[in-house]
Amino acid sequence: MKIIFINRYFFPDQSATSRMTTSIALALVQRGFDVMAVASREIHNQRTTDLPADEVIAGVQVKRLATFRFGRHTVVGRAIDYLCFHVLAFFWLLRNVSAGDMAVVCTDPPFLSVTSAVALRLKGGIMVNWIMDLFPETAVELGFFRRWRLPMQLARKARNWSLSSPGIAVCSTSRMAAYIEQQGLPRDQLVVMHHWSDGEEIYPIPPSRNRLRSQWGLSGTFVVGYSGNFGRAHEFQTIIDAARRLKDRDDIRFLLIGGGYQHAAVMEAARQLQLDNMIFKPLQPIANLSESLNAADVHLVSLLPELEHCIVPSKFYGILAAGRPTIFIGDPDGEVPRVLASTGCGRSVEIGAVDDLTAAICDMRNSPELRTEMGQKARQLLLKEYSREKAIDAWCALITRVRNASPSVSPIAQGISP
Repeated sequence: MKIIFINRYFFPDQSATSRMTTSIALALVQRGFDVMAVASREIHNQRTTDLPADEVIAGVQVKRLATFRFGRHTVVGRAIDYLCFHVLAFFWLLRNVSAGDMAVVCTDPPFLSVTSAVALRLKGGIMVNWIMDLFPETAVELGFFRRWRLPMQLARKARNWSLSSPGIAVCSTSRMAAYIEQQGLPRDQLVVMHHWSDGEEIYPIPPSRNRLRSQWGLSGTFVVGYSGNFGRAHEFQTIIDAARRLKDRDDIRFLLIGGGYQHAAVMEAARQLQLDNMIFKPLQPIANLSESLNAADVHLVSLLPELEHCIVPSKFYGILAAGRPTIFIGDPDGEVPRVLASTGCGRSVEIGAVDDLTAAICDMRNSPELRTEMGQKARQLLLKEYSREKAIDAWCALITRVRNASPSVSPIAQGISP
């Protein structure tokens, strides 16, 4: 039995979905599984990069499909890229899947489970539907289907049909799993498996030993960090307003690392408001990731409340690994705020609560003992609940049960969900 990971990006790409799929794929090879990966030939933020069509990475056979590259900055261009990957992946599965093979299908591009389900049913394959982001619900909440209710309804029905394929659905949060169950998928065909971070790849580094902190001129200041995707699902106005309130504080800086849909708008807002306390840096290579995350004394994570059942901010787990406190901006009853409240490794504020965010930043600036305690709790939480080793064990158990199950595999999820 082959295990085939299907996602638009794979190593050396450093997007969130690529890092997750690559991490598990490499670990499964080390555990003795026969693993392949199907991806595109590009890196998500480098349109001119042309990766090899075929290669082996640490035992994983990687097949890369030559798709269009209109990019991520327009809806039409992104839709064409998505469609091209769908078509090529569909025909690749038809040619290469054998009965009993298992495909771990991710959600980049959206609705990949639908086209994959058709091919896998025709070939007798089994699908592990790894739902990192929920579509079409994410697009609906962001306002993309306001005038096209019928296409949205058809898309949801197609997605739900794909979830009923032989195999299992893996959700990132309990709220996402509860929503999927409401859509009609039996609970015993759902598994909740949280995201994680590699505690050996990302680890605490004292400010005095952080090369990037020194290079970026942050020595002697309190650094409020944001690292990752500036996507539509995230909220930045509260952060901008807090930076405006604190612009005269020479001892506080905002360090924003990454790129994405809202990145240019956030930079422009900082320029117009003359927020010299906001420093922008590009997404860092993997070799610098630990220093990059440790350059901040506290990290900000944001998520629109209406997307709590659709998305989990994967950047949170890297922050835990770095041993840094988190200030979450969004639904106070969301996934991340509940973790912060129960473990004491951060605080939460609502969107628009600029006074609360400013106060939380100043409290942490003025309380190094509090920051240290929260950071230690964050690292302990990572090692206890969200480590790569724990995730690998859970995935191995899941795949082994799928492999050993009868053609009707729905009961395998019982007892797996943490």
